[in-house]
Amino acid sequence: MKAISYARYGGPDTLVYGDVPDPRVGPDSVLVKVRAAAVNPVDWKCREGRLDPILDAVFPVVPGWDLCGVVVQPGVSVTEYAVGDEVVGYVREDFLSRGTFAEYVAAPVRTLARKPRNLTWEEAAGLPLAGLTAYQALTRALQVKRGETVLVHAAAGGVGSIAVQLARHLGARVIGTASEAHHAFVRSLGGEPVTYGEGLSERVRGLAPEGVDAAFDTVGGDTLKVSANLLAPEGRLVSIVDGEVLGYGGRYYWGRPDAEDLTRLAELAEQGVVSVHVSETFPLERAADAHRLSQEGHTRGKIVVTVDWDAEDTEAEDAEAGAP
Repeated sequence: MKAISYARYGGPDTLVYGDVPDPRVGPDSVLVKVRAAAVNPVDWKCREGRLDPILDAVFPVVPGWDLCGVVVQPGVSVTEYAVGDEVVGYVREDFLSRGTFAEYVAAPVRTLARKPRNLTWEEAAGLPLAGLTAYQALTRALQVKRGETVLVHAAAGGVGSIAVQLARHLGARVIGTASEAHHAFVRSLGGEPVTYGEGLSERVRGLAPEGVDAAFDTVGGDTLKVSANLLAPEGRLVSIVDGEVLGYGGRYYWGRPDAEDLTRLAELAEQGVVSVHVSETFPLERAADAHRLSQEGHTRGKIVVTVDWDAEDTEAEDAEAGAP
């Protein structure tokens, strides 16, 4: 099958489009024909070796943890899904090797949920990692409650934009940092935008003089100190990108694959509570360009890689991949 892979750590130029071995379908997995796979900042951080201290790399590595596609072969123990089911997944393992930037992925059922019927392939592909990170951080780490004020950093980004919508659904008031170009977008999600940068603390205090009850950091660095200083006396701080948050009395949190949580997110998407904004799409063979754009750090919503399938060749492709 065709896939994107890299044989060593490095820049976007290490990404190669070509043939890799077909995945083996374990008893508790399903073979998914990938229609779209979202790009996340963690993808290029892994590619650069930044996560090497915690994740072994088995080269060549196929990047990507998000996917949306169609089940073409269930594993022998799988009863949850059948051929033809449309699914989304946060397909993360504790090592780097078998990612989602490929024509086919063998995905454990614990990482999957049914695709929201009202989302496109591209939109649905952008839901799992960003959505689970936001959902779990808000409901478990921060335990956001109705009537509280929540500060969301990078509120126009992939995780931040979903966090704004979920916090509003939980009954919270949301203040979101974003560039002025993205203020209208943040407002459309239900947030109150403030421009990040020098003077941020004063701008947030102008909206919340008593401080915020919870701060959700997706930026790291100096943002942590600002966030800590903006907390109300019992306020909580969580970062998904910077372990230095512990020094400010906060919590460092990673979202994790969870079929039940992902199913709940899919339900919220179908109810119109959560939407996914796709800023740009790239064909699979241009994944390096998608990585470059992600690294620029100014994307509204999600960047998605798509896998094009010729309808006339679908049956033959499925047979080659081992589908019944």
